[in-house]
Amino acid sequence: MIARKTYTLNWKNHTLELGCRTIIMGILNVTPDSFSDGGRFFARDAAVAQGVKMAAEGADIIDIGGESTRPFANAVSAEEEMRRVIPVIERLFARVATPISIDTTKAPVARRALEAGASIINDITALRCDPDMAAVAAEFGTPVVLMHMRGSPQTMQVAPVYADLIGEIRGFLQEAIRRAEQEGLSKARIIIDPGIGFGKTVAHNLLLLKHLDALHSLDVPILVGPSRKSFIRKILKDERAEDIHPDHPAVETGTQATVAAAVLNGAHIVRVHDVANTLPTIKIMDAMLKAE
Repeated sequence: MIARKTYTLNWKNHTLELGCRTIIMGILNVTPDSFSDGGRFFARDAAVAQGVKMAAEGADIIDIGGESTRPFANAVSAEEEMRRVIPVIERLFARVATPISIDTTKAPVARRALEAGASIINDITALRCDPDMAAVAAEFGTPVVLMHMRGSPQTMQVAPVYADLIGEIRGFLQEAIRRAEQEGLSKARIIIDPGIGFGKTVAHNLLLLKHLDALHSLDVPILVGPSRKSFIRKILKDERAEDIHPDHPAVETGTQATVAAAVLNGAHIVRVHDVANTLPTIKIMDAMLKAE
């Protein structure tokens, strides 16, 4: 059990106290092809209704994405990504006070999303994909999530190998923080994500959760996104069976086990599909961390 350092994230009209309790980031995929709930919230009305629902259930952040980042997913254009997410962000911003995050790797999409009401950038490439992304983040003074990923969604799950899993991920994130600061971002608004499921095997993901505390020395808040990932499904399925569907109840139970492990090992934010189910888990885990 790891004691978490506390951080105060201040930006625009928002303040989040990180470490006193675990923050929930709710996932809202406005896509037809995400690995979980792909297509369910592709229609704008359905997406807005889901965002309002997650806010009511206790989400501290709503993370909206218009391009699937599942393994082997096809990329979409910035124009198509904006067509999917901008109307949803505009309508949701008008209805809830919950901070909205834009899950994108493209600076034009991030800019339009921030203009529409989003106020956090969640970049799975840690600002490496689009050279203009850091400038957009610095201009708007927005918090940024920097994630570790080996390769791209099209290549990341092709036999990933590490000589030193924890050391390599820590080194990657340390360098990502350094680059972000060099490009004008304040370390006080940087969040790191070790990238569960992004270029990792089942064993890699389990070790990463087990040794999450190795990232504490980077001195920034830690986000973990294990929700319904394939490593959970591979552990739970019968050896002779096909993959379990991501929406299967057992997968959600497995997700909550990984959420609990992440919190106990120092995660400040958990990114999940099911906010209502996650809230009791983190309440118990947070109470355990505070017990003396």
